[in-house]
Amino acid sequence: MSRKHRHLKGAEVSCCVKYFLFGFNIIFWLLGAAFLGIGLWAWAEKGVLSNLSSITDLGGFDPVWLFMVVGGVMFILGFAGCIGALRENTLLLKFFSVFLGLIFFLELTAGILAFVFKDWIKDQLNFFINNNIKAYRDDIDLQNLIDFTQEYWMCCGAHGPDDWNQNIYFNCTDRNPSRERCGVPFSCCIKNPAEDIINTQCGYDVRLQGDLDRQKYIYTKGCVGQFEKWLQDNLIVVAGIFVGTALLQIFGICLAQNLVSDVKAVKANW
Repeated sequence: MSRKHRHLKGAEVSCCVKYFLFGFNIIFWLLGAAFLGIGLWAWAEKGVLSNLSSITDLGGFDPVWLFMVVGGVMFILGFAGCIGALRENTLLLKFFSVFLGLIFFLELTAGILAFVFKDWIKDQLNFFINNNIKAYRDDIDLQNLIDFTQEYWMCCGAHGPDDWNQNIYFNCTDRNPSRERCGVPFSCCIKNPAEDIINTQCGYDVRLQGDLDRQKYIYTKGCVGQFEKWLQDNLIVVAGIFVGTALLQIFGICLAQNLVSDVKAVKANW
């Protein structure tokens, strides 16, 4: 047997690595496509696609952006990893590795900055919530997100119910003609387990009452404080999710780099 033939036999692409990376990425690709589909459907339902300028009209955060950005990143990564592995394309595999490495670096940087600048993050969260309180009635998806947040964390406003004074429908000014004047959204109300139907008017006029009386009907703690408490209570779970995600990303990078090395080794023996 010739020396050249022995080299050709010894250098080969690992089928296990190749198809594991392919299967791993096709799931991401399909999930990314699903997220993008949901985002586009939501925008179509709100008429955004027929009037693209309305994307910038919303004063608060449009939750659809989360689906679009996450879906777009997952779709691009899944496509590069899937096709790169299947076709043994080193360019796509390198793009996949660099892109995934960049995301890992950004996540690591964000985590460190969040730990070092806790007070700044808290101020930004407070600003974010208050800014979206102002736009509560402007977008149904934003409204549902705020209602879910207040119900899940049993809170009301960023620091308390009076934060709803910033919304034109809930403020207590004399020139406010809204029936919701001096009230809060129903998601601030303490739920009665005996009631099967949600009373959407439970928060009407509740801020006209004193602090002690309010506590009987609505949550009086702010969402910023409740979020901090939730993080402390679930620190191990949150840390586990972040570590697991990081390990998954490192594993994906290693698989892609291993496949690139195999392909280069085979090409070197041609």
